[in-house]
Amino acid sequence: MLIPRVLGTETEFGVAARDADALDPVSNSIQLIGHYPALPSTQAIWDYENENPLLDVRGFEVEGERERPGPEYNRLLNKLLSNGGRLYVDGAHPEYSTPECTNARELVAFERAGERILAACLDAMARARGGEKFLVYKNNTDGKGNSYGYHENFLIARSVPFDRIVQVLVPFLVTRQIYAGAGKVGAENQTGSVDYQISQRSDFFECLVDLNTMVKRPIINTRDEPHADPAKYRRLHVIVGDSNMAELSTYLKVGTLAIVLEMVEAGVEFPKLDLEDPVRAIKEVSRDLDLKGTLKLADGRVTSAIEIQRAYHKAAIDYFACHELAQVTKDVLVRWEEVLDKLERDPVLLVRELDWIAKRQMIRSYMDRKGCGWNDPRILLLDLQYHDVRPEKGLYYTLERSNMVERLLLESEVTKAEHTAPTGTRAYFRGNCLKKFPREVYAGSWTSVLFDVGNTTIKKIPLMEPLRGTESLTRELLEGSDSAESLLAKLTA
Repeated sequence: MLIPRVLGTETEFGVAARDADALDPVSNSIQLIGHYPALPSTQAIWDYENENPLLDVRGFEVEGERERPGPEYNRLLNKLLSNGGRLYVDGAHPEYSTPECTNARELVAFERAGERILAACLDAMARARGGEKFLVYKNNTDGKGNSYGYHENFLIARSVPFDRIVQVLVPFLVTRQIYAGAGKVGAENQTGSVDYQISQRSDFFECLVDLNTMVKRPIINTRDEPHADPAKYRRLHVIVGDSNMAELSTYLKVGTLAIVLEMVEAGVEFPKLDLEDPVRAIKEVSRDLDLKGTLKLADGRVTSAIEIQRAYHKAAIDYFACHELAQVTKDVLVRWEEVLDKLERDPVLLVRELDWIAKRQMIRSYMDRKGCGWNDPRILLLDLQYHDVRPEKGLYYTLERSNMVERLLLESEVTKAEHTAPTGTRAYFRGNCLKKFPREVYAGSWTSVLFDVGNTTIKKIPLMEPLRGTESLTRELLEGSDSAESLLAKLTA
């Protein structure tokens, strides 16, 4: 029987303050998330007990402070959502984490719901404050040398050696940007100048493997924080991807990696494609807009980004020829091949599907009309406005309304994802506890829901198995409990 792949994403949003006096980005972010109008009527805090971002998969703990805010500040920083996700302040940014999903299509819906949630925060704050105070962008750089993250999370078996994960994933992740890049005007982080490139994040990667996510960023992150039973699982924390607006870019970004990870767990042998210098290669691929450039392998051979992706795709086709595959997996395999074929013929053929191509075409059209060049400050503004989360202002949404980009999802899927948790993971139990018993939920996390029913102790319900707490396992239990006390009694019976 197929075991679903548990996956989710975390998106840090860029914030620009209209008020010159609003200089504190943490305060700005706290104000913003506090205005989300659809929060459950709960005072729940975030339970940090099972979290330690300083643990390294290589077997040690890095020195540093672990976040443990007091209850009042915790409530300001963290908003638990009825869709099973989390809205919070991370560093100096508002961040949205999707709930745990079980396939790439579901993940796209819940990630897009995050865009709606941030837009709703902005709208509610504008109405409360008598005008817009901030602008919010789903992108990865402020254009001033600062990059903020978009992280993918995949649950994988602890038994898989991490060295094998690194070996298999490096060539794949370096080249995946050819369909998953969000597009970027210019260069940053003291890299070579360029008018336009495929990825917003590639300039900011400086080493191959490490724990850091904010400085000296690695292509492979070594954080060992599974948010699940650590004896059985690890959480692959992928920090190398861009924040996408186009649904197909997000779909292929996470869908292809989920396929590769399934094959890694199955012990599939992949072609030897070790890159001579992956850190240099990730920047070379980002600058190769016609996708005709070459990459040097460690054994002296020369290949290309498309050829590397084709090698992974062929390995997947061969594997699934004799293994059961889910419908979403089948769809990802078909679209993956179609995209590679079109990229090889002419990337412009994908102007309706992929972010970096749609954005470049939009900017080129503007430059033709205005007679300006890439160094015009209006071009940098267009780049930024593509990612504006306001539906009426964001240029991506303008393309979408004009039927100039392809949708993968039905609008109803996104609307539902904003308020309804996935049915196939523990997110279902977490989200529905918040909906049904908002005043009794004292705290929550990926691995727990804590109840305060008025006695002297807080009761914790552990959620260490991501594929438990599902609708099929807990719906009758929740519907049959008319109070939190009744639910706890049944769970502890």
